Amino acid sequence: MAQDDNPDDQSDSEKNTEWAEFRTDLAEDRTIQATERTFAGWLRTAFAAIGVGIAFHVVFGEFQPPWLAQAIASLFIVLGMTVAFTAQRRAAQSFSRLSTHEIDRPRTPNIRWMSWSIIVGGLALIAGIWILNDGSIGPNG
Repeated sequence: MAQDDNPDDQSDSEKNTEWAEFRTDLAEDRTIQATERTFAGWLRTAFAAIGVGIAFHVVFGEFQPPWLAQAIASLFIVLGMTVAFTAQRRAAQSFSRLSTHEIDRPRTPNIRWMSWSIIVGGLALIAGIWILNDGSIGPNG
C-alpha cells in the first residue's frame, strides 16, 4: 500500500532536491568561512600599515622638520585604523545576510572588539608619536 511505503523510498528527484539544498547550505557555510579569512587578512593589512607608520617614525625620527616624519607616520597609522574599521563593517554586513548550517558563525561583537582594539591602539600610538619626543613628555630640552 502507498501509505505503508518507507519514507526512505524517495524518488530520485526528491533525493536530488535534498542533496542540492544540502550543497547550497554547505556553500553558505563556506562563504562564512571565506568572510572570516578575508576579515583576518584585512586585519593583517591594518597591522602592516601601522607597522609601516611606526617604522617610518623610527627610521626618519631625526628628519627635519620633525613634524613631517610624525605626520607621515600618523598617516599610515590612520590608514591602518581605517582598514580595521572598514573590515569589521563589511564582515558584520556579510554575516548578517548569511545563515550557518554546519559551522559556528563568529559573533559580531567579537569582530567589533578586535577592530576597535586596533583603532584604540592606533590612537595611543599617534598620541605617543606626537607627545613623546625624546622619551620625556613635553618639549625637547
